[in-house]
Amino acid sequence: MGVDDVLAWVLASAEPSARWIVRSALLDGAPGAAVEHTLVLADPGTDALADRLGDWTAGADLSGHASPAFAPNLLTLLADMGVAGGDDPRVERVLDAMADHPLPDGRFASFARVRGSTTATWGALLCDTHAITEVLLRYGRGADQRVARALDVMIDDLTDTPHGRAWPCRPDPASGFRGPGRKGDVCPQVTLEALRAWSWVPVDRRPPEVLGAARVALGVWRGRATAKPYMFGHGYQFKVVKWPTTWYDVMTALDALGRFPQLWSGPEADPADRRSLAELMACLVAYNVAADGRVTPQSCYRGFEDYSFGQKKVPSPFATARVRQVLHRLDALAPEAAAVEIGALASSKGGTGTPRPPRVAG
Repeated sequence: MGVDDVLAWVLASAEPSARWIVRSALLDGAPGAAVEHTLVLADPGTDALADRLGDWTAGADLSGHASPAFAPNLLTLLADMGVAGGDDPRVERVLDAMADHPLPDGRFASFARVRGSTTATWGALLCDTHAITEVLLRYGRGADQRVARALDVMIDDLTDTPHGRAWPCRPDPASGFRGPGRKGDVCPQVTLEALRAWSWVPVDRRPPEVLGAARVALGVWRGRATAKPYMFGHGYQFKVVKWPTTWYDVMTALDALGRFPQLWSGPEADPADRRSLAELMACLVAYNVAADGRVTPQSCYRGFEDYSFGQKKVPSPFATARVRQVLHRLDALAPEAAAVEIGALASSKGGTGTPRPPRVAG
């Protein structure tokens, strides 16, 4: 299939969220996006995900940052599916609760037990406050002064690391818990979360350090064979997307970096960054997109078996639409991505690898 055929296949599917992505993000000016949005909100699958949001208060059983059950991750998935600010009272209640829990320093907090402790408390690792700030902005709460304060603190938290000036795994101000990474290293996950948050802020209001941190994220990819941040490799698990997307991988990297066209176009563009983006695009396609252009998930979190992106048997319209959406932002680099020799790319361990071709459904 060509791209047009793939999009036609998605539009013929029974998934309103996949159809909404195509009409709203891939077919410029195409009619029907508003209708698909209405169908997304009426879809039982959307309703079931919104029900999973639960509570965001002291005593609530909150999942870990990497889990798709973590409320900011569920909110991101719902937004990817077409849910927007004001669409669902369950979403609004959780957003209200998140906004109501900034720490005195301005970072947003979640209620959880620190590793090694039996006591839960409100705390804010950067993967808390960045993820919360991102969803508050995405759902239209950028005018809230608490969100503006969190963005200011986010810039204050930028740190000079061996990879460049970006976001590290900073200790929680209340407990001192810092996470498993090496002190002083860049944290690719919280850096991508911060970049996604700032992508919802108008370009003329973004500090220049934000684009600099995006360059550092690309530098982490370039330096993967010699300077890998602890626990953030770039091998097979990085290149094969795990659905729904929550943690650092090729999809989340491109989803964040593709929102900053200054990386590959205009006077600030660096040829090294263009090359890195093209390599990441090539990996996303080679490891996840079948020869017919469709995406059959190869790795899935449990609990999403009722969704096309939560099974590994047949092509998923939603996963296909999302991958196309991420690649579409980088269409200008498509010829360079097509010219990348995947087998010649060094891995985090200094070797090379050949991707296992994604399946084509019979």
